[in-house]
Amino acid sequence: QVQLVESGGGLVQAGGSLRLSCAASGRTFTNYGMDWFRQAPGKEREFVAGISWSGLKNYADSVKGRFTISRDNAKNMVYLQMNSLKLEDTAVYYCAAGPGIVVAPRHVAYWGQGTQVTVSS
Repeated sequence: QVQLVESGGGLVQAGGSLRLSCAASGRTFTNYGMDWFRQAPGKEREFVAGISWSGLKNYADSVKGRFTISRDNAKNMVYLQMNSLKLEDTAVYYCAAGPGIVVAPRHVAYWGQGTQVTVSS
């Protein structure tokens, strides 16, 4: 089992920044790729960014150039730095662990509980 706990969500104005954190515990952290997904009201959960155990990264087109994913294997932490936030970034953001970078929710092995990000005009 892997337990994931997100933090860092909140309310921010459009154009602002937030940094999400995800603390992992349980099985060996470096065995897993780590991802961030998000789900807006009335929409399906979607892939945002992922990072492999070795540091390879992948981003959804909608966040490329604005969001940066990183991980600290020594601290069992994953981060999502979100800059130039837009209204459409408003969603619940979920930390996820899987067998490498996974872009489909059905391939995720473990989920966090989610943290709300609200971008206001």
